Amino acid sequence: MQHDNHIQKIVKKFILNQCSKEEVDEVVQYIQGLTNSSEFPSVEDVLAILDEKPMMNELDAIRIQNKILATPQKEESIFFKKKSYFIKYAAAAVFVGVLSTAYFFKDVLFKTTVQTVPVIVKQDVKANEPGSDKAILTLANGSQVALVNGSSLKTQNAKSNGEGIVYEAQERNTNAVNYNYLTIPRGGKFFIKLSDATQVWLNSETKIKFPVAFIEGQTRKVELIYGEAYFDVSPSTKHKGTHFKVVSNKQEVDVIGTEFNIKAYKDEANFYTTLVEGKVNVNMEKKTQRLMPNQQLHFNTATSSSFVKKVDVYSEIAWKEGVFSFEQTTLKDMMKVLSRWYDVDFVFKNKTIENEVFDGVLRKNQSLDEILGSIKNFKIIKNYEIKEKQVILE
Repeated sequence: MQHDNHIQKIVKKFILNQCSKEEVDEVVQYIQGLTNSSEFPSVEDVLAILDEKPMMNELDAIRIQNKILATPQKEESIFFKKKSYFIKYAAAAVFVGVLSTAYFFKDVLFKTTVQTVPVIVKQDVKANEPGSDKAILTLANGSQVALVNGSSLKTQNAKSNGEGIVYEAQERNTNAVNYNYLTIPRGGKFFIKLSDATQVWLNSETKIKFPVAFIEGQTRKVELIYGEAYFDVSPSTKHKGTHFKVVSNKQEVDVIGTEFNIKAYKDEANFYTTLVEGKVNVNMEKKTQRLMPNQQLHFNTATSSSFVKKVDVYSEIAWKEGVFSFEQTTLKDMMKVLSRWYDVDFVFKNKTIENEVFDGVLRKNQSLDEILGSIKNFKIIKNYEIKEKQVILE
């Protein structure tokens, strides 16, 4: 690591979940102050540290993340209005995500030829509990595999432990393309690393189509059939200048090498493309729009109209880091988000509250009852009733 002995020791304790509150704050300040990504611990650094604690797993990483996202005051542990607090800790949450991903895919750094037959795993979902890592993988031959925590999958091309899936780069002797589909149900989320090293985080109720391996020298293309996905694209400079494209209904995002979010749910006419860094061209039916960082394109698929506005990207991609961030969001639109994560349907007994505006941050690892209790405490709703998969609001 390229930092002094003191911060090196604290970062090491941070990775191993051994930091005091004061040391966590120090790590957060250190991450905030980084101006060069090369100052982050390398993959080799992280793996060397994790080797000292072989039993560390994804749950340990989640506990570290929750520790960072927790607020000092008990009453703010569920709901906190100050966006600046979320922004302050977002960088640290991203850092933890990088570290936990590095550990999760530790074995994938080394080539393996082990292959097992996929097994369908029954998904046990608890009513009104937070969503979790789960997906349905559809293979090129049409067979389907349920990927959930506790299940594992190894094929000639990919490896998964039920929390994410990695496709390995391949030597190609043919121009034939085999496609896989990944479907994330309501109440789920998932991570995928494509064969070109592009990383994709998939939100609830999302479906994506992608090649098992890209053809060298040709445009890398995937299709977001519906839902929401965050892309960290492997740059074209590593792939002989080939662009990366994401197709979704009536729009196509042409990428050179960047990070961006696409929200394109099948039950919504408006699509949202948010650029975090780099540059993209969004091709629509009637025009092409170039986006700059911190800009969001609103595209209405029904009218083919569009406009661009500047946004707080942290709020737009908060779902990826385990929180809901709502900024001047109506209760009706807010419940659409919650319905996907908790796999429930909301009914407004009092229609007048649909347009009540909510502004704040909620953590995704809480039960639906806790979330609704927080909203009620802030007088956004008077009462609520949970009846299995239906929630009545008044």
